[in-house]
Amino acid sequence: MAGAMTIASLLEPVTGQPGPARLVHAADWMQGRTLYGGASALVAYTMAVRAFPGLPPLRAGQIAFVAPVGEDIELRAEIIRQGRNVTQVRSEILAEGRIALSAFWLFGEGRAPNAHHAPARPDDWPGVPEESDVVTHQFAPAFVARNFELRRSHPKGSDTGATVRRWARLTEAHDLDPVAKLVLMGDVMPPGAMRAMQRQGPVSSINWSFNVLDPESRSRGGWYLAENASQHADSGYSSERLRMWDADGRQVLDGLQCVAVFG
Repeated sequence: MAGAMTIASLLEPVTGQPGPARLVHAADWMQGRTLYGGASALVAYTMAVRAFPGLPPLRAGQIAFVAPVGEDIELRAEIIRQGRNVTQVRSEILAEGRIALSAFWLFGEGRAPNAHHAPARPDDWPGVPEESDVVTHQFAPAFVARNFELRRSHPKGSDTGATVRRWARLTEAHDLDPVAKLVLMGDVMPPGAMRAMQRQGPVSSINWSFNVLDPESRSRGGWYLAENASQHADSGYSSERLRMWDADGRQVLDGLQCVAVFG
């Protein structure tokens, strides 16, 4: 198991009040010189929901990763518009007085559906996570080894093109609500473009836009199948589709991301 409630400790300084905050447990979630994207997005999401209690369920998020996020930050949030069903909130993380992350959240009450279309699970569904091989963390960032258990979704050595897909779950007992968990885990896979790179080099997420398909998702055993698939990579950038399914094959998150590919 991971350290004692590192997620709760990371979020404890996020009170919902605007102003300076010190993320004293940021080291547990660092990816290079910045907080892992899912963790920094979770900080911004937590700021929004603690600043404005009673919001409807989250339906979508748009996140710009502008600059590195470290221990010492400043937080702010505001309601942009509040309608009968939908509330739109902006929250921001500042570092050294400048915006490091800007997030736009769409919260919406559920309505009786006038359209119903269930997303299909992948044709090459890997089966249950409990029967999949454990993935070692020898090449993964330290925050992954510290906070996640990963299992394969394809036999080792399979040709998956420019797609990275793994079963993932948090190794720590936590009290995250279902949406907060999806925000934290939704960006855990490296970009699919890494499978298409001609030589090793750094990559960096620039933005992340996603729709929450099931804000009440509670997957069996905490397992989610996370996938990053490059749709197009050229000129130093990759357009990635990010998706997550629960352990029973129901898609719970659908997103897009622009990734900078260096080297």
